[in-house]
Amino acid sequence: MDLKTFTSAISEIALDRGIPKEKVLEIIEDAIAAAYKKDYGKKKQKIKAKIDAKTGKVKFQQLKLVVTKDMILSDEELERLKKNKGKALFKEKSNSPETNNLKKEEKIRFNPERHIFLEEAKKIDSDIKAGEDLRIPLKTEENYGRIAAQTAKQVILQKIKEAEREETFKEYKKKEGEIVSGIVQKVEPGAVTLNIGKITGILVKGEEIPHEFYRPGQRLKAYVLKVEQTQKGPLIFLSRAYPKFISKLFELEVPEIESGEVVIKSIAREAGSRSKVAVEAVKERVDPIGAMVGQRGTRILAVTNELGGEKIDIVEYSDDPKKYIANALSPAKVSSARIMPKNEAQAIISPDQLSLAIGKEGQNVRLAAKLTGWKIDVRSTEEIAKEEEEEKKKKEKEEKSAKKEKAEKEN
Repeated sequence: MDLKTFTSAISEIALDRGIPKEKVLEIIEDAIAAAYKKDYGKKKQKIKAKIDAKTGKVKFQQLKLVVTKDMILSDEELERLKKNKGKALFKEKSNSPETNNLKKEEKIRFNPERHIFLEEAKKIDSDIKAGEDLRIPLKTEENYGRIAAQTAKQVILQKIKEAEREETFKEYKKKEGEIVSGIVQKVEPGAVTLNIGKITGILVKGEEIPHEFYRPGQRLKAYVLKVEQTQKGPLIFLSRAYPKFISKLFELEVPEIESGEVVIKSIAREAGSRSKVAVEAVKERVDPIGAMVGQRGTRILAVTNELGGEKIDIVEYSDDPKKYIANALSPAKVSSARIMPKNEAQAIISPDQLSLAIGKEGQNVRLAAKLTGWKIDVRSTEEIAKEEEEEKKKKEKEEKSAKKEKAEKEN
């Protein structure tokens, strides 16, 4: 074997397919072992090939599992298996914790080509233990037939494809919770397919921004929601409606978030319409809202443009629930806030600010409630004043009635 050419070929495959060199070498070793077994091995044999990286020479070994008599099926148990047509030997046993691990403890059919008894194995390797693989050197062969060569080729193609899928899965699994950029490949009623590099991602209908229009060739950013491994390869689920998509977009635009000077505390979103983002400055003299908005609104504009014009309210977070609730209801100005039992709160607002606080179809107060985690009841100052006046009159009436009753008793 020309070692220089061989090494160069491995490097080329590794670079082209994005697979580690060690994995490519392992695949080639498996292919050579498959070819060897095809021409010189026997059925059921487990053969391994090892390529010497320094010399390029190949060594072959047969692997046999070292067993003891209690690890293999007895003649009686084999007969029972035959009668049950391969059904589990211990089917009648209860589903107790002791039998739950039965698969791990199941006995095996002894095959001299795959197994060797401990006593025999110790004659070859005195340190070998039951359950370990005994490696038996085989004669090196260099000439292989056409069928063996085809077998080797099939093994290489199949395993390289599997390795590619595995590496792609690992790469994108690390990107869960991050933003990727892609080009719209296909638009269907139920999903949009995006080319995001080595693979395509799926933007299902529920994760699209409502009323957003997509066209083939369009470049988009999307949030990696979930990565799953399937028989056909990795499946990447994307989202543009997920609330964290907004925080990740701001991370790209606002350096203060990356440096840790500004922290996004909470997000409430109705995708395609409006969102509220609560931010806090970790360091003094940092204006969190100013940092998010940017000079002349450049930073927030970049995010809203990516979201197709979705409105975003940036509010300042506070540990004081009253202040936080008041901030969350912006752009409305809150006169005061009251904390009530059962995680409820009252926001008292002047009549001219009432419709702004509630928002169109209650959207502003609904988003504020999601953002803060409080059930917010918006009340006008006039309404509160009226209720207080009625309460005062009621109290006066009760006091007057109590005095009258007391006087009658004294008489």
